[in-house]
Amino acid sequence: MPPPPWRRGTDKPVRQQLGVPAIVAAAMRIMDREGLDAVSMRRVAQELGTGAASLYQHVRNKRELHELILDEVFRDLDVPEPDPTRWQQQLKDLCLDLTRIMLAHPGAAKIGMETLIPTTPGVLVGMDAMMGYMRVGGVPDHLIAKACDPLALMGTAFAYEASLWTTSAAGRAEAHRRIDEIEAYLDSLPHEQLPHLTALRKQIRDEDDGWANFELGIDIFIAGLATYATR
Repeated sequence: MPPPPWRRGTDKPVRQQLGVPAIVAAAMRIMDREGLDAVSMRRVAQELGTGAASLYQHVRNKRELHELILDEVFRDLDVPEPDPTRWQQQLKDLCLDLTRIMLAHPGAAKIGMETLIPTTPGVLVGMDAMMGYMRVGGVPDHLIAKACDPLALMGTAFAYEASLWTTSAAGRAEAHRRIDEIEAYLDSLPHEQLPHLTALRKQIRDEDDGWANFELGIDIFIAGLATYATR
Protein backbone atom coordinates (compact mmCIF):
# COMPACT_ATOMS: atom_id res chain seq x y z
CA MET A 1 0.00 0.00 0.00
CA PRO A 2 1.23 3.54 -0.65
CA PRO A 3 2.20 5.48 2.45
CA PRO A 4 -0.55 7.70 3.92
CA PRO A 5 -0.23 11.43 3.16
CA TRP A 6 0.93 12.30 6.65
CA ARG A 7 4.30 13.16 8.02
CA ARG A 8 5.75 10.59 10.40
CA GLY A 9 5.24 11.65 13.98
CA THR A 10 2.78 14.46 13.15
CA ASP A 11 -0.85 14.82 12.23
CA LYS A 12 -0.26 17.42 9.50
CA PRO A 13 -0.65 16.69 5.77
CA VAL A 14 2.41 16.92 3.52
CA ARG A 15 2.66 20.44 2.14
CA GLN A 16 1.94 20.76 -1.55
CA GLN A 17 5.07 21.35 -3.61
CA LEU A 18 5.37 25.06 -4.19
CA GLY A 19 5.55 26.26 -7.79
CA VAL A 20 3.83 28.55 -10.27
CA PRO A 21 0.80 26.24 -10.83
CA ALA A 22 0.10 25.95 -7.09
CA ILE A 23 0.57 29.69 -6.57
CA VAL A 24 -1.76 30.62 -9.43
CA ALA A 25 -4.39 28.10 -8.31
CA ALA A 26 -4.35 29.54 -4.79
CA ALA A 27 -4.57 33.10 -6.14
CA MET A 28 -7.58 32.17 -8.28
CA ARG A 29 -9.35 30.59 -5.31
CA ILE A 30 -8.90 33.79 -3.36
CA MET A 31 -10.02 35.96 -6.29
CA ASP A 32 -13.17 33.92 -6.89
CA ARG A 33 -14.07 33.94 -3.18
CA GLU A 34 -13.00 37.39 -2.04
CA GLY A 35 -12.30 39.49 -5.13
CA LEU A 36 -9.12 40.61 -6.86
CA ASP A 37 -8.25 43.21 -4.22
CA ALA A 38 -7.73 40.39 -1.73
CA VAL A 39 -5.06 38.76 -3.90
CA SER A 40 -1.64 39.70 -2.57
CA MET A 41 1.59 37.79 -2.24
CA ARG A 42 1.14 37.63 1.52
CA ARG A 43 -2.45 36.41 1.26
CA VAL A 44 -1.54 33.73 -1.30
CA ALA A 45 1.31 32.60 0.92
CA GLN A 46 -1.15 32.21 3.80
CA GLU A 47 -3.44 30.15 1.57
CA LEU A 48 -0.52 27.83 0.80
CA GLY A 49 0.73 27.66 4.36
CA THR A 50 4.08 29.26 3.63
CA GLY A 51 5.84 32.61 3.85
CA ALA A 52 5.57 35.37 1.26
CA ALA A 53 9.33 35.28 0.64
CA SER A 54 9.07 31.75 -0.75
CA LEU A 55 6.62 32.93 -3.43
CA TYR A 56 9.14 35.40 -4.84
CA GLN A 57 11.34 32.51 -5.91
CA HIS A 58 8.66 31.64 -8.50
CA VAL A 59 6.73 34.88 -9.17
CA ARG A 60 8.43 38.28 -9.34
CA ASN A 61 5.63 40.42 -7.90
CA LYS A 62 1.88 40.89 -7.65
CA ARG A 63 1.68 42.33 -11.16
CA GLU A 64 3.19 39.18 -12.65
CA LEU A 65 0.86 37.08 -10.48
CA HIS A 66 -2.13 38.94 -11.91
CA GLU A 67 -0.97 38.27 -15.46
CA LEU A 68 -0.50 34.59 -14.65
CA ILE A 69 -4.07 34.50 -13.32
CA LEU A 70 -5.33 36.03 -16.56
CA ASP A 71 -3.37 33.47 -18.55
CA GLU A 72 -4.87 30.61 -16.55
CA VAL A 73 -8.40 31.98 -16.89
CA PHE A 74 -8.19 31.87 -20.70
CA ARG A 75 -6.16 28.66 -21.00
CA ASP A 76 -9.17 26.45 -21.80
CA LEU A 77 -10.63 28.78 -24.43
CA ASP A 78 -12.10 26.79 -27.34
CA VAL A 79 -10.88 28.14 -30.69
CA PRO A 80 -12.38 26.47 -33.80
CA GLU A 81 -10.51 26.65 -37.09
CA PRO A 82 -11.39 29.77 -39.15
CA ASP A 83 -14.14 29.24 -41.70
CA PRO A 84 -14.35 31.89 -44.47
CA THR A 85 -18.09 31.22 -44.92
CA ARG A 86 -18.97 32.06 -41.31
CA TRP A 87 -16.11 34.20 -40.05
CA GLN A 88 -18.43 36.86 -38.66
CA GLN A 89 -20.31 34.39 -36.47
CA GLN A 90 -17.03 32.81 -35.35
CA LEU A 91 -15.66 36.22 -34.41
CA LYS A 92 -18.82 37.03 -32.46
CA ASP A 93 -18.78 33.66 -30.69
CA LEU A 94 -15.16 34.20 -29.69
CA CYS A 95 -15.91 37.65 -28.26
CA LEU A 96 -18.87 36.29 -26.30
CA ASP A 97 -16.85 33.32 -25.00
CA LEU A 98 -14.01 35.58 -23.85
CA THR A 99 -16.50 37.76 -22.02
CA ARG A 100 -18.29 34.81 -20.40
CA ILE A 101 -14.96 33.56 -19.07
CA MET A 102 -14.27 36.94 -17.46
CA LEU A 103 -17.78 37.05 -16.00
CA ALA A 104 -17.19 33.61 -14.47
CA HIS A 105 -14.06 34.91 -12.72
CA PRO A 106 -14.84 38.38 -11.34
CA GLY A 107 -11.51 40.16 -11.13
CA ALA A 108 -10.15 38.84 -14.42
CA ALA A 109 -11.66 41.78 -16.30
CA LYS A 110 -9.99 44.22 -13.92
CA ILE A 111 -6.65 42.55 -14.59
CA GLY A 112 -7.37 42.90 -18.32
CA MET A 113 -8.08 46.60 -17.89
CA GLU A 114 -4.85 47.10 -15.95
CA THR A 115 -2.63 45.06 -18.28
CA LEU A 116 -1.44 47.37 -21.06
CA ILE A 117 -0.19 44.67 -23.47
CA PRO A 118 -0.88 41.06 -22.44
CA THR A 119 2.02 38.74 -23.25
CA THR A 120 1.06 35.40 -21.72
CA PRO A 121 0.28 32.40 -23.98
CA GLY A 122 -3.32 31.89 -22.85
CA VAL A 123 -4.25 35.46 -23.74
CA LEU A 124 -2.33 35.44 -27.02
CA VAL A 125 -4.26 32.38 -28.25
CA GLY A 126 -7.49 34.36 -28.11
CA MET A 127 -5.91 37.34 -29.87
CA ASP A 128 -4.47 35.11 -32.59
CA ALA A 129 -7.89 33.52 -33.16
CA MET A 130 -9.53 36.94 -33.41
CA MET A 131 -7.03 37.97 -36.07
CA GLY A 132 -7.44 34.66 -37.89
CA TYR A 133 -11.21 35.04 -38.27
CA MET A 134 -10.77 38.54 -39.67
CA ARG A 135 -8.07 37.44 -42.12
CA VAL A 136 -10.08 34.60 -43.62
CA GLY A 137 -13.01 37.00 -43.91
CA GLY A 138 -10.98 39.33 -46.09
CA VAL A 139 -10.41 42.18 -43.65
CA PRO A 140 -7.19 43.93 -44.78
CA ASP A 141 -4.19 43.17 -42.60
CA HIS A 142 -3.52 46.83 -41.86
CA LEU A 143 -6.97 47.12 -40.23
CA ILE A 144 -6.97 43.92 -38.21
CA ALA A 145 -4.74 45.05 -35.35
CA LYS A 146 -6.68 48.31 -35.16
CA ALA A 147 -9.96 46.39 -34.92
CA CYS A 148 -8.76 43.82 -32.37
CA ASP A 149 -8.03 46.36 -29.66
CA PRO A 150 -11.50 47.98 -29.41
CA LEU A 151 -13.25 44.65 -29.96
CA ALA A 152 -11.37 43.05 -27.05
CA LEU A 153 -11.91 46.16 -24.97
CA MET A 154 -15.68 45.95 -25.42
CA GLY A 155 -15.80 42.56 -23.74
CA THR A 156 -13.35 43.50 -21.01
CA ALA A 157 -15.18 46.72 -20.20
CA PHE A 158 -18.55 44.96 -20.15
CA ALA A 159 -17.29 42.26 -17.77
CA TYR A 160 -15.59 44.85 -15.56
CA GLU A 161 -18.74 46.96 -15.36
CA ALA A 162 -20.78 43.85 -14.56
CA SER A 163 -18.45 43.10 -11.66
CA LEU A 164 -19.21 46.54 -10.25
CA TRP A 165 -22.93 46.90 -10.87
CA THR A 166 -24.86 43.81 -11.90
CA THR A 167 -23.39 40.94 -9.90
CA SER A 168 -24.78 42.04 -6.54
CA ALA A 169 -28.06 43.37 -5.19
CA ALA A 170 -26.24 46.42 -3.84
CA GLY A 171 -24.74 47.17 -7.23
CA ARG A 172 -28.09 46.87 -9.02
CA ALA A 173 -29.74 49.08 -6.41
CA GLU A 174 -27.04 51.72 -6.88
CA ALA A 175 -27.50 51.64 -10.67
CA HIS A 176 -31.26 52.17 -10.32
CA ARG A 177 -30.65 54.98 -7.84
CA ARG A 178 -28.46 56.78 -10.34
CA ILE A 179 -31.07 56.41 -13.08
CA ASP A 180 -33.63 57.87 -10.67
CA GLU A 181 -31.30 60.86 -10.21
CA ILE A 182 -31.06 61.36 -13.98
CA GLU A 183 -34.84 61.28 -14.33
CA ALA A 184 -35.31 63.70 -11.45
CA TYR A 185 -32.86 66.08 -13.09
CA LEU A 186 -34.67 65.81 -16.44
CA ASP A 187 -37.96 66.60 -14.68
CA SER A 188 -36.43 69.82 -13.36
CA LEU A 189 -35.43 71.08 -16.83
CA PRO A 190 -37.38 72.60 -19.70
CA HIS A 191 -38.18 69.83 -22.19
CA GLU A 192 -36.13 71.41 -24.95
CA GLN A 193 -32.90 71.61 -22.93
CA LEU A 194 -32.03 67.88 -23.23
CA PRO A 195 -34.64 66.76 -25.74
CA HIS A 196 -33.14 63.42 -26.75
CA LEU A 197 -32.50 62.15 -23.25
CA THR A 198 -36.01 63.23 -22.36
CA ALA A 199 -37.54 61.47 -25.38
CA LEU A 200 -35.68 58.21 -24.66
CA ARG A 201 -35.92 58.17 -20.89
CA LYS A 202 -38.36 55.24 -20.87
CA GLN A 203 -36.04 53.18 -23.08
CA ILE A 204 -33.11 53.99 -20.78
CA ARG A 205 -35.13 52.80 -17.80
CA ASP A 206 -36.34 49.64 -19.55
CA GLU A 207 -32.98 48.59 -21.06
CA ASP A 208 -31.84 46.43 -18.16
CA ASP A 209 -30.70 43.37 -20.13
CA GLY A 210 -27.01 44.15 -20.18
CA TRP A 211 -25.98 40.98 -22.00
CA ALA A 212 -28.42 41.59 -24.87
CA ASN A 213 -27.12 45.14 -25.19
CA PHE A 214 -23.54 43.91 -25.25
CA GLU A 215 -24.33 41.29 -27.89
CA LEU A 216 -26.01 43.96 -30.02
CA GLY A 217 -22.89 46.11 -29.73
CA ILE A 218 -20.72 43.22 -30.94
CA ASP A 219 -23.09 42.65 -33.88
CA ILE A 220 -22.91 46.31 -34.86
CA PHE A 221 -19.11 46.39 -34.63
CA ILE A 222 -18.64 43.24 -36.72
CA ALA A 223 -21.20 44.37 -39.30
CA GLY A 224 -19.24 47.60 -39.71
CA LEU A 225 -15.97 45.69 -39.90
CA ALA A 226 -17.38 43.48 -42.66
CA THR A 227 -17.80 46.52 -44.90
CA TYR A 228 -13.98 46.68 -45.13
CA ALA A 229 -13.62 43.02 -46.10
CA THR A 230 -12.52 42.09 -49.60
CA ARG A 231 -13.04 38.83 -51.48
